[in-house]
Amino acid sequence: MILSHDHKFIFIKTHRTGSTLVEAGLAAVCGPSDVITYASEETESTLRRPAQNYRLRHPAVPKRPWWRRLLGRPERNHHPSVGYFDHMPASLVRTYVGEEVWRSYFKFSFERNPWDRQVSWYRYKTRTRADGTRPSFDTFNGNRRRAWVGNWDLYTADGNIAVDFVGRYETIAKDFAMVADRLGLGGQVTLPEVRASRDYRAHYGDRSRHLIASWYAPEIEEFDYKF
Repeated sequence: MILSHDHKFIFIKTHRTGSTLVEAGLAAVCGPSDVITYASEETESTLRRPAQNYRLRHPAVPKRPWWRRLLGRPERNHHPSVGYFDHMPASLVRTYVGEEVWRSYFKFSFERNPWDRQVSWYRYKTRTRADGTRPSFDTFNGNRRRAWVGNWDLYTADGNIAVDFVGRYETIAKDFAMVADRLGLGGQVTLPEVRASRDYRAHYGDRSRHLIASWYAPEIEEFDYKF
């Protein structure tokens, strides 16, 4: 997530949509007063300006869990208790920044075909075993708590899109360029190379296909995604 006061934009970061690369491109032009939330060690060290200004004192910032405080566990940089965090919903960003900033800044996010996104999430969340296999895609989807990707609730509020623009992973280069032009940053920001998607359909049988259609019905309908 990035909040840029220098360029007056708010970027809501979603899961498995190329958002880390978008964040990397935008972070390069952020100034010292802008907010960049903490991400992975790899992203911090190789792809972008380091995280900054994400710690926040605000009545709405949740307190650290009592058991972490009791045991003296360190505060996690990507946890809501620090203030701004990586995959942060637009509704909470609005609470933190206030109405004047929220209304006047350009707010945007990115989305991806949920059937394609789910395969990317599966590859991200599972690991190859010692024997060279990994859990099947159907097995992974059988555990909704682990397999569900909650992007819709990040850029919406009360079921309505809360940002000014939602780009698509399928046209990420074009949409990123459009955002850059809208912000007056054309030619100043570069989108790191996005890996080409594999054919996600090969992972699907009827069960997983219908399951994903059910889980992600709002974004499928909103963006007219097809299997």
